[in-house]
Amino acid sequence: MPSLNVLIKPASSLCSLNCSYCFYRDVSSHRQTSHSGIMSLDTLEQVVQRIFEYADMECTIAWQGGEPTLAGLSFFQTYLELEKIYNRKKIPVHRAIQTNGFALDEKWAAFLAEHHFLTGLSLDGIKSTHNAFRRTGQGEDTFSSVLAAAGLLKQYRADYNILTVINRETAPKIREIYAFFQEQGFHYQQYIVCLDPLEEEPGLHPWSLTPKLYGSFLTELFELWYRDALKGRAPYIRQFENYIGILLGVPPEACEQSGSCGYQTVIEADGSVYPCDFYVTDSLCLGSLKESSFEELQHSLKQQTFLERSVFLPVDCKKCRFLPLCRNGCYRHRRETDGINFFCESYKTFFEQCLPQLKELACLAAVKKQPSKAVKLPASEADSLTY
Repeated sequence: MPSLNVLIKPASSLCSLNCSYCFYRDVSSHRQTSHSGIMSLDTLEQVVQRIFEYADMECTIAWQGGEPTLAGLSFFQTYLELEKIYNRKKIPVHRAIQTNGFALDEKWAAFLAEHHFLTGLSLDGIKSTHNAFRRTGQGEDTFSSVLAAAGLLKQYRADYNILTVINRETAPKIREIYAFFQEQGFHYQQYIVCLDPLEEEPGLHPWSLTPKLYGSFLTELFELWYRDALKGRAPYIRQFENYIGILLGVPPEACEQSGSCGYQTVIEADGSVYPCDFYVTDSLCLGSLKESSFEELQHSLKQQTFLERSVFLPVDCKKCRFLPLCRNGCYRHRRETDGINFFCESYKTFFEQCLPQLKELACLAAVKKQPSKAVKLPASEADSLTY
């Protein structure tokens, strides 16, 4: 049985901030009930029991929102007690939490460090870019609070990474942002594309990302990262690491770089289950863990239909020499008219300019692993990528 990955929303879409571009607030607005409140302890126990009945090899449990810390520290302490009770097979459990950092104090930082939660901290770059869209419900800035939270996580030696949303403010200032992150010692960075609302034409909002802007962003960030990589001081940036892995024949961990949707089990606060964080809507609800097992939900017709629709490749993609790396990206970014990714031109711009350096870093990585052997990238991937 493969590893089980679940994403739990213990506070549903409730949040302590009012970020302009929040994709989950938009997704939840498409449901008959926009939020389910805070997960009850009875539901928590049922969810945990189901997880460990099904999980066999190992399990990753990530907590997200809305804002998951709104469930309270005692909620997560109860979760750990339930994990001990129901993890009868003693499988490895990887814990993670994604937070806006607004509620993090010393107690939270100590807890996350002690129990080995990988904390994703949302920080949109420098002060001006972060405060542009990430504000409180009263319109107050949040940059200083989040930076203080990062300091606490570092002080308590908690594992954490910085998650930055690429939008119309952050993309043009990536050089300043990257320099600031390096100065702060943020060694693990993740950049995610800002999502426009469901069922709307992309690119129309003040935060919206355009293909041209995203292509420039990828190229500029990679050039900075590449220079530091040659000096042995580059931070971990998952997207670039995944591209290098693909060149070396390693399957990517990120679903957007896999070419099709995978099994991502999203659990709302009421125990209902969905196939993807971007599609937590009534029409795609698979059922509830209060009534069904993981096996029943994952093998449901609705789940299989959701996965199968992402496999389709447009003719233009099949002809593209960058397909082995791009793979038409995330399904959420594909146009309904032709199935081509909205950011297709962004990826072409990036690969046209940066593929030689990507292949160089892939070769260097292979040499480090096999210093006594001649290195050649896997033919199935690298040889089709001419430049």
